[in-house]
Amino acid sequence: MTATLTRLADALRQRSVPHTLRVAIDGPDAAGKTTLADDLASMLGPDREVIRISADDFHLPEAARTRRGALSAEGYYLDAFDHDAIVGSVLRPLGPDGDGRYLPACYDRAADQPVVAEPRQAGARAILLFDGVFLLRPELRDHWDLRVYLHAEPEETLRRALDRDVDRFGSPEAVRRRYRVRYLPAQAMYRMVASPATRADIVLSLADPAAPEIRRWSVDDSSGDGA
Repeated sequence: MTATLTRLADALRQRSVPHTLRVAIDGPDAAGKTTLADDLASMLGPDREVIRISADDFHLPEAARTRRGALSAEGYYLDAFDHDAIVGSVLRPLGPDGDGRYLPACYDRAADQPVVAEPRQAGARAILLFDGVFLLRPELRDHWDLRVYLHAEPEETLRRALDRDVDRFGSPEAVRRRYRVRYLPAQAMYRMVASPATRADIVLSLADPAAPEIRRWSVDDSSGDGA
């Protein structure tokens, strides 16, 4: 584990809120969000209850996701995820006025059908690690207690996608097309509209995923009270 990851885990342990600590782990596709969230969960797990949720389990149906076109960048930014469900089923219940009962998922993208999930009860000192794209958009950003944004250059995310996503999309050419036409332009739109790197409490550069570098850190490590 890197010193940066250890520092981040310590900052989460120290941060005090009267409800579940809701942590967004945002960043471009293939930036390393899921890996970082899973590593943090492993570090925190022995001491605190950790709730791991991904935006991938809160997609909209395929018909809604592709109504502007299967490769539409605007459609990816605007239509891919059920933000009302993320807020109503997870972030509000785990927030200041919530009862702590949340849903871990609402939609199975692969099966293209809703998930029937039983509500779960969060403990008093639980930490939610929620990873996904576009988490600091206006509809969501005020519902987080701590916001982490992972920076990765577009060409680097494409290189990683070529290592990861060929089986999913069928060929390297299909991966390149999807990223260059849909995913990368949608991320550029997101940066222009929502300025996630300026709204995050912590920005990490993942040029080397094994050694995250700090670009922004506006969390008080000593007291647990974030800026």
